[in-house]
Amino acid sequence: MNDLYHDGNRELQDQFDSRRLADRVNELIVHDVITDGDRDFIEARDMFFISTVDELGRPTVSYKGGDTGFIRVVDKNTIAFPGYDGNGMFLTAGNIALNNHVGLLFIDFENPRRIRLHGTATVNTNDPLLSEYIEAQYIVRVTVRNLFVNCPRYIHRYTKMEKSEYVPKEGGPAPIPEWKTSEAIQDVLPNK
Repeated sequence: MNDLYHDGNRELQDQFDSRRLADRVNELIVHDVITDGDRDFIEARDMFFISTVDELGRPTVSYKGGDTGFIRVVDKNTIAFPGYDGNGMFLTAGNIALNNHVGLLFIDFENPRRIRLHGTATVNTNDPLLSEYIEAQYIVRVTVRNLFVNCPRYIHRYTKMEKSEYVPKEGGPAPIPEWKTSEAIQDVLPNK
């Protein structure tokens, strides 16, 4: 995993005398394949955060949520998840189209644990998995560059109160979010 650190990381590691620690952490926990434990943790999540950058290198981060298991480990090098209806901005998917490098953060807030995953992504509107997700518009596949368990000590404990009513499910379309009923946007909503 020699590509994890760059000169900026190394400069700060040297300033704070943590280069040896960083190298040891890299040796011990950073890996480039999804283990059984990683798979179990990732597929048990009902949300995660994904970071992307635009053509000018400006970052954005997005929350992605769904039913538990909406993130699938396809094989030891690949995960996949659906893109659902959103605000029409397509910041994440659009950024992936121009710069496919992504960072994902999976967190368990009830039993503090997190995994960071870095890789390259694709967006496909004809992916074979598309039919397995109700109301999905496309599938994002991420090929792993590296992943690792990240220290959980600053994760605040939260308990999930309820699942979002907007998560697509069998039996009919998800409800229309209130903001999409605003008069100010009625003339620009997609035809569907």
